[in-house]
Amino acid sequence: MPDRPRRTPADGGGPGTGPDFIEALARGLDVIKAFGPARPVLALSEVAAATGLARPTARRILLTLEELGYVRTVSGGVSLTPRVLELGMAYVRSMSLWDVARPHMEQLVEQTHESSSMAQLDGSDIVYVARVAVPKIIALSVNIGTRFPALQTSLGKVLLAELGRDALAGVLAEPSRSGIAPRWRPTRAERDAALREVRVQGWALTDEQLAAGIRSIAAPVRDGDGEVVAALNVTVHAAETPVAVLVQQHLPRLLAAAGQISADWAVHQSAPHTVVRAATAEPVSRVPRVRRAP
Repeated sequence: MPDRPRRTPADGGGPGTGPDFIEALARGLDVIKAFGPARPVLALSEVAAATGLARPTARRILLTLEELGYVRTVSGGVSLTPRVLELGMAYVRSMSLWDVARPHMEQLVEQTHESSSMAQLDGSDIVYVARVAVPKIIALSVNIGTRFPALQTSLGKVLLAELGRDALAGVLAEPSRSGIAPRWRPTRAERDAALREVRVQGWALTDEQLAAGIRSIAAPVRDGDGEVVAALNVTVHAAETPVAVLVQQHLPRLLAAAGQISADWAVHQSAPHTVVRAATAEPVSRVPRVRRAP
């Protein structure tokens, strides 16, 4: 199979036609992105097929990534190593949003006894950038870097509701890279009505629209200019927590936490000289103090 001569916007990495575009770097990132939950181990031929690269090129890239510590040889092929997390954490650390949000998220989890996450928009998906979790079995696993279709999540609805008509159309025209087939597939009228409601009330609810058993509410996190920079949620198991409890008990605490994070983030932005501790620890926190009532 011949190497691709140029990347296109459909590749998800930009046009790749400028004189300064480094094709080798783009190919290396393509190889890393070829791995996923459904294929944690790939043979050389599978990597080549998934990326559109010739086998010799894919082999050289894998050898380079192995020498750098990003992949390792295992039975049946190669797999990613935990070092790949450094790439995503570089983004989180550069934002410092995790440092600002963490104490408020931990307090929110202590109050609700439910997991809380923060996400940002990436195309038509949301990507989780911070999480404080309590042990609980849910239908879908969530970690830093997990992506879901935005429209079927409360986090995504909050983020999409802030977009103008043209921006919204452009974002939703991009195919999801989550690999998830959501339960809710609204018409355009249903979608617009749902986002309009979020815009008016200032928060979003999803009730098993992404997957069975997952129910959540989300609120926006804003910067000092009032622009939405992320969304914060509380997630519950639908069989345990009715919508009424989620809205009447958890929503006020969620709105308060999102407001506090927004206020602290605005202060952080206005004082760039302030040194904030880097989020070097695993950002998925377990809170042992939380105990469920019998």
